[in-house]
Amino acid sequence: MTSASYPALRLRRTRAAAWSRALVAETVLAPADLIWPLFITEGEGVEEPIASLPGVSRWSVDLIRDRAREARELGIPCIALFPNTPPGLRSTDAREALNPDNLICRAVRAAKEAAPEVGVLTDVALDPYTAHGHDGLVDDAGYVLNDDTVDVLVNQALVQAEAGADIVAPSDMMDGRVGRIRSALEQAGHVNVQIMAYAAKYASAFYGPFRDAVGSRGLLKGDKKSYQMDPANAEEALREVALDLAEGADTVMVKPGLPYLDIVRRVKERFEVPVFAYQVSGEYAMIEAAAAAGAGDRDALVLETLMAFKRAGCSGVLTYHAAHAARLLGR
Repeated sequence: MTSASYPALRLRRTRAAAWSRALVAETVLAPADLIWPLFITEGEGVEEPIASLPGVSRWSVDLIRDRAREARELGIPCIALFPNTPPGLRSTDAREALNPDNLICRAVRAAKEAAPEVGVLTDVALDPYTAHGHDGLVDDAGYVLNDDTVDVLVNQALVQAEAGADIVAPSDMMDGRVGRIRSALEQAGHVNVQIMAYAAKYASAFYGPFRDAVGSRGLLKGDKKSYQMDPANAEEALREVALDLAEGADTVMVKPGLPYLDIVRRVKERFEVPVFAYQVSGEYAMIEAAAAAGAGDRDALVLETLMAFKRAGCSGVLTYHAAHAARLLGR
């Protein structure tokens, strides 16, 4: 028997029933918080499963139409497109990135025709197009050349905008590229094309399956530590975000996701702008491996991790689980 005065406040009261938990929930996760990354391949009627990303495939351009319609039906507001450029079209100067009829441009047009209400985000970086797998042009010593690369990125962004991209997302981490791209878009009349800057992109060990998906694994000479961020640094991330916002970025991204939720929170609190995170391929693969091993319930793992992004301050999350999560949330 306890005293009538103990305790006056029981925090468990509002947790006792599902209806009450719903009323007092501080964070809400919905399909509208998701961006669905999709991989594009050549051919017609082609679906190529990616071994290191169980449940994820590369799709030919004609089937991207179906994925765009699926996103619309599920309430997913935006898809992100990444090409698996054929080896014969990769080069040291990444010239295929500027081809207005390349894989990504054809996929953008197809998606917008099929589901114009769904936003299309495109990756602005050269690693899907280079023979060496780096995000930019390199010199004889293998060092990525900042300003020469930016010249190409500007034209790549314009080509994608002309194809109908709603958001161009520079993921290359070159200095000054956001300002140059914003200026070029304005001059070309693409005033409403958004820039989502990969502002704090770390040189992470979690990107391996993505490189399989875009065909760049095995091409890379060395690493990307001279341009992607050191995982040890947090203050530097804030400097990167500040620069990208000053140069005209509409939104910013932190990549990878779960290992960098502290960065998401600091960016949100410092700048009070829309912040996105990319739940990258290695994170996705870990969840799938855990579920396959019986170490956790897949549905619960997916929703809990996505909720963590929202709780940390994300406006939205790029995730390969987007379609699955949207179905779970729509029940």
